[in-house]
Amino acid sequence: MLAKVLSSAVVGIDAILIDVEVDIAQGLPQLATVGLPEGAVKESKDRVKAALKNSGYDFPNRKITVNLAPADVKKEGASFDLPMSIGILAATAVVKPTRLKEYLLLGELSLDGGVKPVRGCLSVAVAAREAGLTGVIIPTGNVSEAGVVEGVEVLGVSELSQVVDFLNGSLEIVPYRADIAALLTEPSEAGDDFSEVKGQEHAKRALEVAAAGSHNLLMIGPPGSGKTMLARRIPSILPPMLFEEAIETTKVYSVMGLLERDHALITARPFRSPHHTISDVGLIGGSNTPKPGEVSLSHNGVLFLDELPEFKKHVIEVLRQPMEDGRVTISRALSSVTYPSRIMLVAAMNPCPCGYLGDTIHQCSCTPLMVHRYRSRISGPLLDRIDIHIEVPALKYRDLADRGESETSAAIASRVAASREVQKERFKGTKVRCNAQMTARMIRKFCEPDAAGNRMLELVTDRLGLSARSFTRILKVARTIADLEGADTVNEQHISEAIQYRSLDRKTG
Repeated sequence: MLAKVLSSAVVGIDAILIDVEVDIAQGLPQLATVGLPEGAVKESKDRVKAALKNSGYDFPNRKITVNLAPADVKKEGASFDLPMSIGILAATAVVKPTRLKEYLLLGELSLDGGVKPVRGCLSVAVAAREAGLTGVIIPTGNVSEAGVVEGVEVLGVSELSQVVDFLNGSLEIVPYRADIAALLTEPSEAGDDFSEVKGQEHAKRALEVAAAGSHNLLMIGPPGSGKTMLARRIPSILPPMLFEEAIETTKVYSVMGLLERDHALITARPFRSPHHTISDVGLIGGSNTPKPGEVSLSHNGVLFLDELPEFKKHVIEVLRQPMEDGRVTISRALSSVTYPSRIMLVAAMNPCPCGYLGDTIHQCSCTPLMVHRYRSRISGPLLDRIDIHIEVPALKYRDLADRGESETSAAIASRVAASREVQKERFKGTKVRCNAQMTARMIRKFCEPDAAGNRMLELVTDRLGLSARSFTRILKVARTIADLEGADTVNEQHISEAIQYRSLDRKTG
């Protein structure tokens, strides 16, 4: 007796279809699982046996072979419990095979036959839709995330018996459908606002430019100047996520099991701030069973690295490729997975080890050699990939004592959103979504300065000895400044402001 049930496995953040083939034959009683199962999959036999018996079904006292195909893909987790149990029931003619070709099954079983939530159901629903299946049968706890996928039925179950009755046609389950429009427009939690920031007008302007073009940003200043406070307010001025971006980000959190049941879709841009003791695996992702790191959990959002030179040098150096390509590829002996990492990197650092180099009030105790060693922890190639470097000086008394209201995040966000709309129209039909992601061909097409701007760029490039990457960064930032002003062409004023945001280049020149 042979039966086949459709299931799925997650590779990276995408899902692939898995055929769960169950064969029941004469022989000594046993349940063998083949097809590269890892520990939790091998243990399924005990959960499946107990769940079937406690749900009132007979467990065949014969030789049972379960094949998970394709056999060259590693199978992880307990999500194959449900399809394996249904396969056994189908092979013993308890479940009719009619609907098994139309629905994909996924779920972990408890010993009493209950169906527990599993990871990656959003990706599974997408895979089922692309395969042309009618729907997916998944745990009730996962229907909110899978329900955002249109074009496929999402059926939530809490008991094994419900699945059997549905497949036999004796029970109807109403498909779950999420209100996507409501999810995208639901207000985000009230956070920090730029109106609370005193002074630092130059830094706030730089953050507005960075948010408008999704440019990487580095803030340099003494302790207590407000670098962290400014960084934590960046999400309040970022534009709302597009539906495609929300799906991409939610997939990452779904695979990691970090998705809250009440939040079917992540619509607020992530803001991740790992501690400087983090490892390269924690930052980029990896381990024996590859998992996304902080850079992928920040996808379509902000990755904030406070006290950048305190991070281990080899850890921050591995950021170079994800920042450039927008994705992380992790290769292992049996598999190679790719995670998205399109991030806006925001970093903060002191100007020297003691933090008071250039401060007019506090005396710096660092020697030139100490300052050089401190700054050399951040390599030139990494700095080149950071579009904007700004200094955040210590605040004066008049700024701290000012009782006037600063510009609100909402006012800044409206200008950022208008700029992003211009960029969205400019890059229509391409995978590029903002100025920071422009290719070399796009830079030549959209960032050509006027005659005065070209002269200034030539003068500054020769004087500071800018690298080719720094040169293109200036052009990208200038294009964003022009977009904020609603200008069609990049002029001398835009180039001049973009050059001001390369403070470390000026110091090394």
